[in-house]
Amino acid sequence: MSVSDIDLIQAWKQVLTLSMLERGQIVTVLTGADTHPQTLRCAIAAASDMGARVNRLDLPPVNAEKSLSRDSLAYLGTTPLTGNPAAIAALKASDLVLDLMTLLFSPEQHDILSSGTKILLAVEPPEVLCRLVPTEADRARVLAAAQRIEAAHEFRVTSKAGTDLRCRIGEFPAISEYGFVDQPGRWDHWPSGFVLTWPDEGHSQGQVVLDRGDILLPLKDYVTDPITLTIENGYVRRIQGGLQADILKEYMAAYEDPEAYAVSHIGWGLQPRAHWSMLAHYNKETHIGMDARAFEGNFLWSMGPNNEAGGSRTTACHIDIPMRHCTVTLDGEATVIDGVVQDASGLARAQRRPEGL
Repeated sequence: MSVSDIDLIQAWKQVLTLSMLERGQIVTVLTGADTHPQTLRCAIAAASDMGARVNRLDLPPVNAEKSLSRDSLAYLGTTPLTGNPAAIAALKASDLVLDLMTLLFSPEQHDILSSGTKILLAVEPPEVLCRLVPTEADRARVLAAAQRIEAAHEFRVTSKAGTDLRCRIGEFPAISEYGFVDQPGRWDHWPSGFVLTWPDEGHSQGQVVLDRGDILLPLKDYVTDPITLTIENGYVRRIQGGLQADILKEYMAAYEDPEAYAVSHIGWGLQPRAHWSMLAHYNKETHIGMDARAFEGNFLWSMGPNNEAGGSRTTACHIDIPMRHCTVTLDGEATVIDGVVQDASGLARAQRRPEGL
């Protein structure tokens, strides 16, 4: 159901306050053809009411003719900012960019962030934004998990379905996504609530078995029959299974890029207000699946680029796969067991869960 402008403006004000917005700062709202009009008008109203100088930069869409999906994360790299120095200059001159278009996995975004400009992505439906307003507690929990990753050398994932994947880590930093931008040059995504890193190049080995209920993004499908992905030296070498495995293989092959099969980020969800079941209630074209990426206790991994972490690998294809009921260990110490996060918040929620669920 719809939310009121009053509720969404209040949500924006909470996020902008957490993002350290100050009176007189310059906020540029980056928009495109698919920007939600309510999100746009409420963002402008909230930032203006807080005393910011607000601009809007609207850019035409790109890549639709190249992609098999209408999802904004289905074709990466080339953006409306590519070859557009005037637009880039406007964003770099801003204190805060509210990205309602989806600027991600691009050299232009890195360039803007390097100037000290903060970028907050917010493209989910308004009611999802209101349900998943970030908090200081979200930040503390995600940062604590990131510290554990930073101290580790091996990331291992297992499951009763047959997953056993080992990744050497340490070459790339841990990334904390908690939903607001409280430091110069920071990028984040509202909503979120998860931690991730990238394996050392060429050092991921094993297999991942996608079980019933695991999720394929940007396809936005629940897996109905097992899919086995064999990983050797950092790349998915075989994808085996039934119809959904064939669809995934054909989709990825359409990019004609071997780098699409590289293991990209790995991590786990920490957002208790996000829900695995959300995909069942929404039309695919109305959202990008942040509930699926963030729900508490998932193992979230991907295939595709690593340039967001400072690596050199770029590819237009990016597959995110949130999985349930996995166990994640760092140097042999469990952070998630059978989908239950092993911190005080996760264990307390597990104890309150009805038996058998």
